[in-house]
Amino acid sequence: MLLDGQDSHAVARAAQALAAGELVGFPTETVYGLGARADDDAAVAKIFAAKGRPADHPLIVHVASPEEARAFAADWPPVAQRLTASLWPGALTVIVPRLSHMAAAAAGGQSSIGLRCPSHPVAQALLRQASSLGVKGVAAPSANRFGRISPTLARHVIDELGEALLVLDGGACQGGIESSIVDCTRGHPVLLRPGVISRTRLEAVAGEPLLDRDEAAPRASGTLEAHYAPRAKLRLMSAALLRTALQMLDDPAKAPALKLAVYCRTVPKSAAPGAHYRRMPAEPAPAAHELFAVLRELDDQGAHLIWVEEPPATPEWDGVRDRLQRAAAA
Repeated sequence: MLLDGQDSHAVARAAQALAAGELVGFPTETVYGLGARADDDAAVAKIFAAKGRPADHPLIVHVASPEEARAFAADWPPVAQRLTASLWPGALTVIVPRLSHMAAAAAGGQSSIGLRCPSHPVAQALLRQASSLGVKGVAAPSANRFGRISPTLARHVIDELGEALLVLDGGACQGGIESSIVDCTRGHPVLLRPGVISRTRLEAVAGEPLLDRDEAAPRASGTLEAHYAPRAKLRLMSAALLRTALQMLDDPAKAPALKLAVYCRTVPKSAAPGAHYRRMPAEPAPAAHELFAVLRELDDQGAHLIWVEEPPATPEWDGVRDRLQRAAAA
């Protein structure tokens, strides 16, 4: 059930559904989320059931303000304060120690919890309205089946989870890939998942280097090896390997049979016959914005294979490269 996210009555209706323990799809600046009140374990269980998501795979709790985040935190480390003071509201999730009596199901049973204050105006309106009804925070992973492509349009949510779900339509998500996740529980910040905020920017705000994810890191959303996958088999290739592979498809009868789609920054001069080409933007922000929508489009066009040119190996491209690597591993 699609409702206009600009309509205050629709937002109030969605907030009431959250307060009653129901699920709501809503936009953020990154992707659309599937939300339930984080302080109700039974409501949170509905998220895991709807997505087919393992119950020990933690969710991110969304709050309207930094002050409301403290309701879930047993401690607020200095690095978390520096990051959130500068980058909230925004596409950043911080992992902090969890109050033992709060949001156990949303945290996947861990002693830590991921918190985010989104900047999207519809998300902010919904969270504020829900807070006025006693909802302390909204647990919300991406609004899609577990392991599939994240939704960046309200229609994607309905396509994934069905017409019966109440979804606030806030238009296309600006960021297009999920938030950066920084673990702040171990005395030094650790980047668990890259996102639209670059590592360079995060380190500048944190005032110290971010360590890489290791075996001691808490479980976090979107960090499984295989994730964000289209139905088609996705293969990530260097520009040189992609050119070579396309040159090998010299038989015009082969490409149509393969139903091959190619997503690359530069379309080769000798394009394989019958292959469908999409040009990847040359800059990371527009590439992130369109990534999931393009993969869905290629799926809907019936592609069996999607060959994607590797993004540049620079920090600004980390988020896009991470999503493609996980999609290729599925």
